[in-house]
Amino acid sequence: MIRPELMQSIRRCREALIGALIAGLGIFWAVASYGILQIVGMSLTIVGALVVFAGIQRMRFRTGGDGPGIVQVVEGQITYFGPLDGGSVSVDAIERIELEPKSVPSPEWILIEANTPPLHIPINASGSEVLFDVFARLEGLDTQRMLNDLHSGHGERILIWTSEKKRVH
Repeated sequence: MIRPELMQSIRRCREALIGALIAGLGIFWAVASYGILQIVGMSLTIVGALVVFAGIQRMRFRTGGDGPGIVQVVEGQITYFGPLDGGSVSVDAIERIELEPKSVPSPEWILIEANTPPLHIPINASGSEVLFDVFARLEGLDTQRMLNDLHSGHGERILIWTSEKKRVH
């Protein structure tokens, strides 16, 4: 019943839409009621606004899941199953994350771990949206800068994050 393009857009921004619904309900309760329900409404409005903000960041990170390969994150291990290559890295052992915008057929994340070959993951691989949560947990990673770099159209390889251990030495 719903056109596939519209359904894909809804899926892409689902968290932001849910946040807007929560904030809308909160505003309604804050304005249309009094007492404890009014306080709950104000709280819901704040929570909804935070969910909208997080949803917009996730929406900017998603580039579609129609690229080559599948990404999985299980118990601190990022695994990429590609049509020609693949591999895995431990989240705790990642030393650098780079973005290669000129890679063909699509730009790719490059995850570098000591003593192993770099893991190249297309930004539009199926399941790659789970990398947002992994990257966001890394200490010192500037999420906003990463999202700007992802959409900058910059032609050169971009250093997204370096481990604190490597910065000290």
